[in-house]
Amino acid sequence: MKKITLIVPTIILGFALTAFAQTKTTDAVTAITTAFQKEMTIGAPTIKVPTVVEVSLPNDFSNRFNFAVLDTGTNIFQPYLFTEGLTVPRSAVSVSVQGNATGANSMVDGDSRTFTEFTLPQSAQGQATITLKTAKQLTLSGMSFFLDQYVALPTSIEIRANTPQGEKIILARTRMNSNSVFFPKTTATEWAISLSYGQLLRISEIVLNDQSAGTVSSRTIRFLAQPEHNYKVYFDADRSVRMQVGEAGNLSSNTGVLHLATVASVENASYILADTDSDGIPDIRDNCVSVANSGQLDIDGNGRGDACDDFDKDGVANSIDNCPNDPNSNQSDIDGDKIGDVCDSTDNRVTENYPWLPMAGVGFAGLVLVVLFAVTARSMMVKKEPGSIENQG
Repeated sequence: MKKITLIVPTIILGFALTAFAQTKTTDAVTAITTAFQKEMTIGAPTIKVPTVVEVSLPNDFSNRFNFAVLDTGTNIFQPYLFTEGLTVPRSAVSVSVQGNATGANSMVDGDSRTFTEFTLPQSAQGQATITLKTAKQLTLSGMSFFLDQYVALPTSIEIRANTPQGEKIILARTRMNSNSVFFPKTTATEWAISLSYGQLLRISEIVLNDQSAGTVSSRTIRFLAQPEHNYKVYFDADRSVRMQVGEAGNLSSNTGVLHLATVASVENASYILADTDSDGIPDIRDNCVSVANSGQLDIDGNGRGDACDDFDKDGVANSIDNCPNDPNSNQSDIDGDKIGDVCDSTDNRVTENYPWLPMAGVGFAGLVLVVLFAVTARSMMVKKEPGSIENQG
């Protein structure tokens, strides 16, 4: 009986530790998969040994080169190889920017890991015009703007096209509520995109809805599959994710690759829009991405939330400025009440809130001295009285 008594708690503890580890693993997986908008389920391929498999990505893949391949049985992410091939090259697009921007060509280099940065004025909204020119006429019906992570959408957009009939406004100035904008089919060689933005803006890629620009022959994902294992491929992330994967075998070799049938993609039911500051407002619509401000207050109407603004121009954002309306870059706060000295009308130090305290302290100290003096004097007088022990000596 004693042995059983000792074994049972050990078994229970083992189950508890296993359950805890599984919960932590599940939470880590969920934190990654919620970043992806779409997924494909890959059923167990018919294989008897580990085999490199290749699956084609669907046509709705949106050029975001972030993927995740999850073994749904082990809940472990797998190394993968993404490949892309073109049968017809895309039309060459030149880009120029009117406004404060760096690295303009990064918006059309086909790599979502690079970006063009548009700097922000001190207090007003940023304004920029991106001009795209093509060697041949393109017929467009829309375009998509992929942003770097932790970046909000521009506040508004207007698009003009230089058509054979002259310049046309094909999209009147409107608020941007998503990464994609659409307009009537228009043929032109030059497109002027005017943007207003209230926060630092970084555009990774501008993707044009142009059927003549090039035909993609293949976009595939390769990974090493295990017999009787099922997988999910996640794609179209709205932010960068990091995941731990094991060592990757030689996935680039075409020898022994099993090409799987095309699988339809579905919306990822667990997808959650990026919300960096956890204030309930998705980054793409948040007027202050890095600081929680669920009320989205913007008193001066510059498109930048008051929490991210700097009203007094002292270089300290309102959200951390202990005196947001008066310049005090040193943030001096002698009384430690979290209100800067330059705008603190009330001193929280006890001696200044209660100016009578110092005098009361001096008076009390004086009273104590007087009492001590009186007690000492009385004691000496008692000792000198006739009949006292001292006098009898």
